[in-house]
Amino acid sequence: MARIVIIGAGISGLAAAARLGTLGHRVTVCEAAPGPGGMVGRLQRDGFSFDTGPTLLSLPAVYRDLALKTGKEPLEQLVGLTPVDPESHHLFADGTALTLPNASRGGVARALDGALGAGAGERWAAVMNRGRAVWEATRRPLLEEPLPADTAPLGTDPYPAPRHGLARLLGGRARPTLIEVAERELGGDPRLTALLTECALRFGLDPRRAPAGATVLPYVEQTFGVWAVRGGLRTLVDVLVARCEQRGVEFRYGARVSPEDFPDAELVLRPEPAAAALPGRFSVLLALRGPRPAGTPQRTVVHTPRPREEFAALFDAPAPHELPTVQVLRPDDPSAVPDERHETAVLTCTVPSQAEVDWTAPGVAEAFADRMLARLHAAGLDLGDRVLWRQLRTPADTERETLSPGGAVASPALAGLGGAFLQPANETGEPGRYRLGQAAHPGGGLARAGMSACVVAGLVGPA
Repeated sequence: MARIVIIGAGISGLAAAARLGTLGHRVTVCEAAPGPGGMVGRLQRDGFSFDTGPTLLSLPAVYRDLALKTGKEPLEQLVGLTPVDPESHHLFADGTALTLPNASRGGVARALDGALGAGAGERWAAVMNRGRAVWEATRRPLLEEPLPADTAPLGTDPYPAPRHGLARLLGGRARPTLIEVAERELGGDPRLTALLTECALRFGLDPRRAPAGATVLPYVEQTFGVWAVRGGLRTLVDVLVARCEQRGVEFRYGARVSPEDFPDAELVLRPEPAAAALPGRFSVLLALRGPRPAGTPQRTVVHTPRPREEFAALFDAPAPHELPTVQVLRPDDPSAVPDERHETAVLTCTVPSQAEVDWTAPGVAEAFADRMLARLHAAGLDLGDRVLWRQLRTPADTERETLSPGGAVASPALAGLGGAFLQPANETGEPGRYRLGQAAHPGGGLARAGMSACVVAGLVGPA
C-alpha cells in the first residue's frame, strides 16, 4: 500500500482518488478551497441553483466506467442522467434557425438540409466522416493510454484530407487548419463554418490555428450524444466525494500545499495549471420569473455575425468583443428552481482570460453582460423582461476560486501541427510525481479530466 497525496479536489483529483482508493492505496486529497469540485461549481440563491462551470456531459462512458470500477454500480443508479434532445438550437447572423437532434448523425444531416438547403447535410456528413477517422486513429494514444515517449507520430494530423481540388494538387503536403476545412470542404457556407468553429471556441481553441483533427470534437458530440445530470453536474462531484469516502480517502480542505510539503509521500499527483493566455469563460446566471416554455431547447447558440473579429478579439489583441457568440443554457430540471413558476438560464461566452483583460475593472463585466443580453434580444430570444436578478461570473472568479492562472480553461489534446496541441504527459520524469487534470494529458473537458485520472491510476497500479 502506497501513501498517495493528490493536490486538488477537482473532478480529475476526485476521480483519481476513487480509483486509487479502490486499488488499495492510502490516499489523501488536499484542496486549497473550502470544498471539492474545482471548476465544477454550484451557486444556490433564493431557491435557484446554477452550475457555475460545465453544464452538460459528453462521453458519459468515462464516468460509467468509473462508477463500475470503483463500486460495481451503474452511473444511472447514482445520478439522474438523461440525453439532451434536441442537442442544440442555433441562431445564425442571417436569421437562419437550425435545430440538431442528439446522437443522430443522420438526423443532423437531414436537419441541415432542411434549414440550410439541399447538400448542406452531405457536406457536413463528409467532414464528420473524416472526424471519425481522426477519432479511430487517436482514441487510444490521445485518450486511453499514457502519452508515448516518442510523440513524433502525434505531431502529424490524422485528418484524411479529401483527394480532390487544391488538396489533391498539394499532394498532402499541407495539412489544413479547422477554418480551412470549413472553407474548402463546407462550401464556404458561413453557417456551416460557424457550426464547426463554435465547438472549437468552447474549448478555447483558435479555429485559424487548430489542426483539422479538431473536427473530432463535433464528431464525438453528434455521435455519442450530450447528456444532462439532474441537479446539475455538481451532483457528479457529490457522488465522487461519497465514493472516495467509501474507499477510505482522506480530505483536507483549506490546505494550500505543494509537492515539497510531502517528502514522505511515496506518490504525489498534482494538477497542471492551464496557460494564463488561454481564453476563459464569462457567464451570466439569470433567475427568471415565469415557467420554462414547453419545448424550449436546453442549449441555444447565438452565432456572431463577425467571426473573424471574434477570433482576433480572443487570440490576437484580446478584448471584450462587441458581438460575441453566446451560448444559452436553459436546463429542463425542476430541482434548479424554487417552483414551476420560475426558470433559470445561463449565458456563456468564451472570452480573454483575466491575464489579458481586467474583468474586475469598474463597469467592464456589467457592460459585457449587457452586450450578451442585447445579442439575445437581436436574435429574437429576449429574456430581459423576465429577469428577477442576475449574477456574473468572470475569469477573475475562476482564478480566485480554482487558482487557475487568469481563469483560463484548458483545451483538449489534439494531434497535428508538430505536437503543438499536445498536453504535458502524466509522468513528470521525477519518481513518484504525476500530473493529472484538465491541462495535463489528455486535456480539458469533463470527459478528458476523467480519462486523465484513469490513465494515472493505470500508471500507478494496484497496491
